[in-house]
Amino acid sequence: MPEVVGLGDQLGAVRWPLVGRDAELNAFSSAWADQDCQAVVIFGSVGVGKSRLAAECLSIAVRGGFEGATAIASETASVVPLGALAPVIPTKVDLSDPVRGFDTVAKALAGEGGESRWAVLVDDLQHLDAASAVLLRQLMDTGVVRLIATVRTGEPFGEAVQALTHGHFVRRLDLTELDWPRMNEVLRSVLGGPIGRRASKEFYSASHGNLLYLRELVLGALTSNVLVNDGAIWELTTDRPIATARLKELIANRLAAAGEAGRPVLELAALAGPLSLGDAQEAASIELLADLEEAGLIQVDVDRKRTTIALPHPLHGEVLRAGIPMDRRRAVLLEQAQRVESWGARRQDDALRIATWRLAASGTADPAVLVQAATIARHAHDYPQVIALLEALPARRQSTTTRLFYGEALMELGQWQRAENALAEAYAMATNERERLSVVITRTLNLFWVGAQTEQAFEINEAAYKEMELFDSRRVLTINEGSMRCVAGDPARGLALLSDLGPEIDQEPDVTSWLIGAGMKSTALPMVGRSFQAIEESERNYRLHTRLKDSALLPPPAVQLNPLLYALLEAGQIRRAREVAHEAFDDLLAARAVFPRIWTAAQLGRIELIAGHPLDAYTWYAEAASLARAHHQTRVLPQALAGMATAAVVRGQFDTADRHLRVYDSTKTEAVRDATLFVGEEVLGRVWLLAARGSTSEALNILALAADSARAATHSASEMLLLTELARLGRPAATVGRLVELAMTSDGDLAPARARFAAALNTGDPRDLCTCSAELEAIGMDLCAAEAAATAAASWRKLENSRQAIAADHQAQRCLERCQGARTPLLAGATATSPLTAREREVATMAAQGVPRRDIARHLTLSVRTIDTHLQRVYAKLGISTRGELAEILSANRLSGQNRKKTPRARKKGSGSSK
Repeated sequence: MPEVVGLGDQLGAVRWPLVGRDAELNAFSSAWADQDCQAVVIFGSVGVGKSRLAAECLSIAVRGGFEGATAIASETASVVPLGALAPVIPTKVDLSDPVRGFDTVAKALAGEGGESRWAVLVDDLQHLDAASAVLLRQLMDTGVVRLIATVRTGEPFGEAVQALTHGHFVRRLDLTELDWPRMNEVLRSVLGGPIGRRASKEFYSASHGNLLYLRELVLGALTSNVLVNDGAIWELTTDRPIATARLKELIANRLAAAGEAGRPVLELAALAGPLSLGDAQEAASIELLADLEEAGLIQVDVDRKRTTIALPHPLHGEVLRAGIPMDRRRAVLLEQAQRVESWGARRQDDALRIATWRLAASGTADPAVLVQAATIARHAHDYPQVIALLEALPARRQSTTTRLFYGEALMELGQWQRAENALAEAYAMATNERERLSVVITRTLNLFWVGAQTEQAFEINEAAYKEMELFDSRRVLTINEGSMRCVAGDPARGLALLSDLGPEIDQEPDVTSWLIGAGMKSTALPMVGRSFQAIEESERNYRLHTRLKDSALLPPPAVQLNPLLYALLEAGQIRRAREVAHEAFDDLLAARAVFPRIWTAAQLGRIELIAGHPLDAYTWYAEAASLARAHHQTRVLPQALAGMATAAVVRGQFDTADRHLRVYDSTKTEAVRDATLFVGEEVLGRVWLLAARGSTSEALNILALAADSARAATHSASEMLLLTELARLGRPAATVGRLVELAMTSDGDLAPARARFAAALNTGDPRDLCTCSAELEAIGMDLCAAEAAATAAASWRKLENSRQAIAADHQAQRCLERCQGARTPLLAGATATSPLTAREREVATMAAQGVPRRDIARHLTLSVRTIDTHLQRVYAKLGISTRGELAEILSANRLSGQNRKKTPRARKKGSGSSK
């Protein structure tokens, strides 16, 4: 992991970039362009970024021809008349007679010709003294000054200042906290790279989009080393970011406005909130609660007949709890627990809250309440809470159910070995077949999905099948085996086991197993070319899942979107697949469903890689890798690392790809060797890196073997992808027949488009290539579309058809604009007057990297004379004469397809293949 030295200090010392305020800046520019506008006043609460926005508005005004000035409004300056405007008022102006003096100020600011116009920024206008306000009003009326000001929402100000903020000449901008997408833009800009979606959401949850809070949270997280970069993406190593001392002080000062009378209810809300109105009135009168709400120190929510009181910001609770002595904390929690118990603990989550309060206060709670509370926490997918509650349960009160819940919670947190130990204990405690079946299903889920112990999972499932006597139990185990087979490199067998899995979910003996089986069946269908059926069944499964009662006990419905996005991709509906994937990821994040979210991130990486967007692909694969590491998900991690390596190579970052491949090699253990969802695709990173470094023959051989392995596994989706890469890297003739065969048995537009692309590359027909480019672009495969068009352009140039060549070039450039700096051999070879052959590209790439001719010959098992011949042809096609020029033409801008044909020139005397 690269060390980021002093980034926290750097970010704390500089002004943050203004990101996510385009709408507000556009509104300012529009208002400022109105000749009737005399003032633009920005209203907002503390920390939303009013000052930063106002400063940028002043810059816009200055760039538009105004003179700029900044006045200082503060409580201190307000006691001195005109003290705030001292930086604006010209020196030596006599203000002893305000009427004459103000006129003198206006003339001085207007200048000798009377044409100067001033934009004056006043931050915290509410603190401006009355004399300054009157002077500003007069200067604005004369047209010499136009005002840009900020006002803190909710703070009082005098009549003179109010006159500056109201009227037809004033344009008001209300600035609110950033929403999450815009705040994510800020984080990415500030950190200089992508941040994990979970980390970003945690920052948003903690800051509520308040930029002041966000800045301090980021600085606190960086200086305490809980926000780290693994070389690809920023992630939090804790559940939430850490506030700085300055932020805590700011919040504490704000909370002090509650006074001694309001402090108890704030503390109660911090320890036990949200509170019912009745609980809150035990600590404060209704009048005091109204005052606290008006001051923004509490938030009152009404849901039907229930009114609740909560703190408006999670950081308020953190600061309050830190200042409560332990003895008082215990007393408050126990008193609250007794109060809720005395009222009958009627609400659904009361048992959980009571148990939590008593555990926090005394370390013990009633065993029956602990079990009830753990069940409620399990409903909410709060697995750390489940573990904490069940670990407090005495050993004599443990049962099959409690050990099952405990093991399940450990599994959800990625601790598969501890989970297996607990589940083995649960199985030993089971007293009937139903209990044993429940434990076996959870055990195999843990071993297969989390621990990647594939064979052990199958062995346990098979042993249980032989032991179970009931038909329903065996059916559940059959579904379980089929689910695992579908994603363990054997989709055909998995589908056979799930063949009688109908839509009658209510008639199934185990709803959870049916849901998993239905999802895995929908995942396996596109693998064998049946994408349309997969789309239909995934959408049906999602609808059925959302209608289920007690859904909190089940995987969230969004898990059914993972098969859907995969099916959409393989059907050629790439843009819709991307939309569904984003929806699924956010839904799974909200539902705290970690493992399916990791798969969604990895699939998003694959979608963007196929689309030809390597930066987005890299970011999503990095998200998947980060989550997989944090939750010990060894099944997904190798796939994510291989995807990161592939995306890095496509962007020309070879050292980065090397690093990820080394980590990949260390994680690809025997336990996960055959535990891949996408058979053979993990070789792509290594293949692309080999090709980029000139070892194209070796890369092609690896690709061919990987395609054979996918074919042996009846995994046509992966086989088609691998064959397409084989064609792109120089061996289209070897792929056309098989791609055509697969296209005839596969649904959707993607398979036929791939087959036609390979066929066009094989023949080199520019018309076919242009047709393919348009087809690929329509599907959403931007990079392949660019490659087809660029290759067509080179063919048209060879045929001396400049008009068609220019049109194809334009098509390639349009597609490349969406490809985020992608660099591929097809794009590089297509820049020549005549397209380079696969062998010529291989020789040229190694020569450009400075590899001696004899070493190239030895590596490719060719003679030095043959290498010389290839180089002479390359030089002739590229219109160059030296290796230096060869390296230049194959450099980053050339590979990205942004170059134009180099004008051929006479070869220098004595130059040739030896250079």
